Amino acid sequence: MEPFKVTEGVFMVGGPEITGPDDCCVYLVDLGRPILIDAGAGNSVRRLVDNLEGMGYSPRDIALLVLTHCHIDHVGGAPYLNEKYGIPLAAHELDASPLEKGDARRTAANWYGVDLKPMQVKNVLRGEKGEFPGGVSPLRWIHTPGHTPGSISLYCHNGLFTVLFGQDIHGPFYASFGSDLDAWAESMHRLMDLQADVLCEGHFGIIRPASEVRRYIQDYLRNYGRG
Repeated sequence: MEPFKVTEGVFMVGGPEITGPDDCCVYLVDLGRPILIDAGAGNSVRRLVDNLEGMGYSPRDIALLVLTHCHIDHVGGAPYLNEKYGIPLAAHELDASPLEKGDARRTAANWYGVDLKPMQVKNVLRGEKGEFPGGVSPLRWIHTPGHTPGSISLYCHNGLFTVLFGQDIHGPFYASFGSDLDAWAESMHRLMDLQADVLCEGHFGIIRPASEVRRYIQDYLRNYGRG
């Protein structure tokens, strides 16, 4: 499967069927300032680079790599991209520490039987929300704890649709992750309030239209007894 355009300014450039079976879905948002959302597990990061170059992007063109949470299947490629190409990393403060320490338990690297190289998070996100300015429309983030304490979701308006990047909003939830189902349920209601037209999910791809996005989130709330 090749990288593809999701909607104007949004592309899926990595994932289980695009780069490697252990990878999360990786998205590129370019509304005038190219930003990468997550980086896969790391084993296939060179294929991710090839995909970017095939779309006309040098990795050095990427302004920022936003890590939605600290798990290895989302962050494993980040040290390579940061060290080789100088792409700065951003993550919420509650998940930045495990990344900077290379914490095998909190990052779930022990699940995959790999070592996670500690990384420098240049842009530590604090609080409940913020934005990455630049281009015709900013990419905004909101703190959505539950899966991990420092999980974030992102969204943008591309002039046509509200696009939500809800990586791993489906879970799973384990004590070793620092998971909190009550906090997650509150987070999901905040995401539904955005009334997104398109959901770019971390492992299940693209969900649309708005009615299906809402149903997707509501189904998980019911499955976990929080509906």
